[in-house]
Parts: sequence; C-alpha cells; structure tokens
Amino acid sequence: MDAVRQSLQIAAAGAQLEADLVVPEPARGMVLFAHGTGSGRHSPRNRYVAGQLQTAGLATALVDLLTVAEERADARTGELRFDIGLLADRLAALTDWLVEHEPAAGLGLGFFGASTGAAAALVAAAARPTSVRAVVSRGGRPDLAGESLRSVRQPTLLIVGGRDRTVLALNRTAMAELGGPTRLEIVPGATHLFEEPGALEQVTRLARDWLVQQLIGSAPT
Repeated sequence: MDAVRQSLQIAAAGAQLEADLVVPEPARGMVLFAHGTGSGRHSPRNRYVAGQLQTAGLATALVDLLTVAEERADARTGELRFDIGLLADRLAALTDWLVEHEPAAGLGLGFFGASTGAAAALVAAAARPTSVRAVVSRGGRPDLAGESLRSVRQPTLLIVGGRDRTVLALNRTAMAELGGPTRLEIVPGATHLFEEPGALEQVTRLARDWLVQQLIGSAPT
C-alpha cells in the first residue's frame, strides 16, 4: 500500500505529543485514535485496527495523549488517565492541527476511542461539531463524558464485549443521553480488551464499516 508515513511531535494544549500519521494514497478520510487506560500509539491492538482502516482508504493518526513524564506519573497514581478534561482538550487541539496539516487537510475526520479515551473523544466531538463527523467507542466509558453527551451530534458507534457486563450497562445508559444517531454493537463472548479469538477482528470490521460510511458515504469494499 502506497502511503505517506510521518512520525511527529505535535503541540497540543500545552504539551508536545508524539504522533504516528499514516495517509494512504488516495485517502478518503482521517481517523484520530484516543487511546485508553495504560495504552498508547504502540499498542498492537490499536495498530492492528489502524492498519485495517488504512486498507479501506482511511488515514490514521495514533497519538500518545500523555507525555513520557506524564505517563510515568500516571503509572504511579493512575490519575491522568481519568482526567477526561485534559485528554479532551488535547484531542480538540489535535483535531484543529490535523484539519490544517497536509496531506491530511480536507479529509473528513472521525474519532476511534477506547476505554477512558472514548469519553475524551465524545467530549472533544461535542467541542468540535463541525470538524468531527463520527465517533467509534471500543470498550469505552461514555459515562465519563458527563453532560457533554447531550451535545454530541455526530453518529456514534458503541462497541462492547458481551462479557464486559459493567461497561455494557454504562454504555446502555449513555445511549439515552447521546444527542446524535447512536448504535450499540455487542461482541458475543468478548471481555473488556477483546482478547478472545476473533473478537478484535469483529471490532475492527464494525469500526471500519461505520467510519467508512460516515466519513466517505459508501459501503466498504
């Protein structure tokens, strides 16, 4: 696959964030990943999903929302990963940067959020209603987005493992609060990290189809 690949440092909300940007040629949309608890741009799960989105013509931006120093501190305290306001501010700033950055400028933008990153993605989507066109939450905590849920107008897909019962209940409750079109997909037999055979592949298909439809407006090939 022909693609432009860039490893960058992006200034966002007072921090220099490490990012890996892949833009296939031609690209028809862009997906910004919002990593969850204890995860980052090097996560094999995130990179697998990103690779599959790229084959569908979607550019991907995998960004560590915490700096190296912040990650070290968070490993001790576990506090920053739940600072949804901080993460959302950085996602919003990254969104502003991406919509102007060549070769990604002009592409329809969506978020792929996992765990606490999904809450940050929803808050940032509410803050950037014209820049963000769609949201996917994988095993996410949309409840942590609080009152911002009512302001999310973008089509939102919630993907939850069937055995992740607490998170499933939280997602069902959040559905009633979300302000835009919303769909809940349950992956049978899957737990929170979708580590069961075939589970991540199913998550990826669901996310790809949703993002292609919302960002490009056609069924994936």
